[in-house]
Amino acid sequence: MPAVERPILFGAPAPPGELLPWSWAERRLVAARNYWIASTRPGGRPHCRPVWGVWLAGGFWFSTGSLARHNLAAVPEISVNLESGDEVVIVEGVAERVSGAERLGPFLADYNAKYGWDMAPSPDGVADSSGASGPAYRVAPRVAFGWEADMRAPTRWSF
Repeated sequence: MPAVERPILFGAPAPPGELLPWSWAERRLVAARNYWIASTRPGGRPHCRPVWGVWLAGGFWFSTGSLARHNLAAVPEISVNLESGDEVVIVEGVAERVSGAERLGPFLADYNAKYGWDMAPSPDGVADSSGASGPAYRVAPRVAFGWEADMRAPTRWSF
């Protein structure tokens, strides 16, 4: 379980009050349909886009075909964010490229069931029946933040 603490907001510790349990964030990470990832393009410009993915024990798994824009091989630091501005969950970590049927099995089983898709392992990572392929990544969280509407119960989790 991650350590739970009050985050720094706007340069000062968040006001005293309730902290959210990690289970609150994890439920939202599992249930989400769309996630936003933020990475750094070659040259340092930011890059942000929505992706499909799944939260499994130990991290966020996703696949993408736009390697040049994401630049994850050179700069694997990444932020994964849920769409909601009322029930916020932000995960910061490192994207690790994953390959091989054995390692990808749990990710693909959950992903295909969640989205009604047909991805399978491929030499590049994963591919679907149309032939579209790309690498697969697992984001191991280092730190996560969450809060409810109107910035209630701001919480920081450290892994």
